[in-house]
Amino acid sequence: MTQTNPSDLALVPFVSVDHMMKLIHHIGIEPMLKDLARYIEDDFRRWELFDKTPRVASHSAEGVIELMPTSDGEVYGFKYVNGHPKNTKDGLQTVTAFGLLADVNTGYPVLLSEMTILTALRTAATSAMVAKHLAPRGATTMAMIGNGAQSEFQSLAFKAVCGIDQVRLYDTDPAATAKAARNLAGHGMSVVSCGSAQEAMEGAQIITTCTADKQYATILTDNMVGSGVHINAIGGDCPGKTELHRDILLRSDIFVEFPPQTRIEGEIQQLDETHPVTEMWQVISGAAKGRTDDRQITLFDSVGFAIEDFSALRYVRDRLADTGFCIQLDMLADPDDPRDLFGMVQRAAPGA
Repeated sequence: MTQTNPSDLALVPFVSVDHMMKLIHHIGIEPMLKDLARYIEDDFRRWELFDKTPRVASHSAEGVIELMPTSDGEVYGFKYVNGHPKNTKDGLQTVTAFGLLADVNTGYPVLLSEMTILTALRTAATSAMVAKHLAPRGATTMAMIGNGAQSEFQSLAFKAVCGIDQVRLYDTDPAATAKAARNLAGHGMSVVSCGSAQEAMEGAQIITTCTADKQYATILTDNMVGSGVHINAIGGDCPGKTELHRDILLRSDIFVEFPPQTRIEGEIQQLDETHPVTEMWQVISGAAKGRTDDRQITLFDSVGFAIEDFSALRYVRDRLADTGFCIQLDMLADPDDPRDLFGMVQRAAPGA
């Protein structure tokens, strides 16, 4: 067995925003979304191996800052992420993030990466992976309600993973819809800009809601949702923030990532804590049923979970080899004698 040079462990690969964009173009955005969906699905199949805890959140009037940790017993990972809906009016991102993987055996970090872009990719890949199991068979059209930073990623993920060939866009801000339509042009989809949420849902078998306001909102009313559709609700992701009328939830079969977190942050914060939900890993592993008939309304109440971030970081680490799309950070002290940290500092003095 080849022995690792301890000094090599002191350098940690760092994937910057520029590197992440280069990696996406190197792989191709749709192949990357498909790959991420596969990695996430694989980790859902081994869900029971992971440490699981609701994210550690610090809430303020303006938004939330969160840490999302997990481990599969061999690798530890966490993501730092914020959610500040009012940032856009100041020209700032609503969500920013970075993440880290570490070797459980040594505790040494093995990857540090931007995750603002990667979170958008993994959220879209998770949505499409779940829809592959829950959406009506042969679905071709998705309504994309909320045309902010997630909308293009969601649209392309559903195209790549589920075969959607038409997306119908709506946002209360027409400039956001125009932006999304412009960005999606040339990607092999029919893109329809709509004047209302109701119009966007016409003929759609899949409905994705992704709005940003931190409030109890009603983006979809009960009378707007017919039988047989799949709803991908990803905008309600913190306490006090929802998108769907409660009556829609009562008519739907609800699927979630991790109930203790979703009951705090998701659409089901509107329901009694005993209301039945199905964990998505159980559907993927075959332990529970997903869609069972053509008239069923399936609802993925997605708030994002640490295992999905772990999967995304694992994928990036696997794909970095021989690309050059990272820099080696001198993050960890590496004294010749592990017990002589002070001596290392002394020898670094000017003129020493």
